[in-house]
Amino acid sequence: MDQNTTPAPGLRETKKRETRQLISDQATRLFIERGFEHTTIAEIADAARVAKKTVTNYFPRKEDLALDHQDEFVAALAATVTARGAGETPLTALRHAFLAAVAAQDPVAGFAGQAFTRMIADSPTLTACLRGLHDRREEALTAALAGTTDTPPDDITPRTAAALLGGVHRVLFNRIQELTLAGRANPEIAEVLAREAPRAFDLLTPALAEYGRRP
Repeated sequence: MDQNTTPAPGLRETKKRETRQLISDQATRLFIERGFEHTTIAEIADAARVAKKTVTNYFPRKEDLALDHQDEFVAALAATVTARGAGETPLTALRHAFLAAVAAQDPVAGFAGQAFTRMIADSPTLTACLRGLHDRREEALTAALAGTTDTPPDDITPRTAAALLGGVHRVLFNRIQELTLAGRANPEIAEVLAREAPRAFDLLTPALAEYGRRP
């Protein structure tokens, strides 16, 4: 290629994705080795061989480097509820989606491996950030429930339903983390959650068995 030729948009986007992934990978490695609080943005930039400003352009906050699937995590429950089929309730849709995530050992559901999970557990900053993500996920779920049941978002019903459904997901996420930190491998954790998760969702059945069922 001529050195003066501007790369095609597809190539530019590919390079951006590669740079972003490189920065993320190096940041994760350093966070695991040194701890989140003890790793600086400058050290991450050096490891990725980019400018410090490049790091902050891709990841405005340091927490974004460690938890780079935040948007997916926050939107997941709301997206499942919004996409539920005819005759399906939010409880049923979320139950099926969670069990599918367990079967796939999805990192967004909590199957992140012992080193990564320990990195979060050992960091007060990341632990607080994770709690905030759970809160934001519940807020997004409230909006989705309100929108798909033609209910005002400040109504007590979608807010309560989101608290119950979000609470179960929070408990199950924490259960995966607990088993991971105890040294259990992902396949074994998936087996445990495949047994335990239905029991957790069953506790919500008396309250939410018919709530939000689509015609």
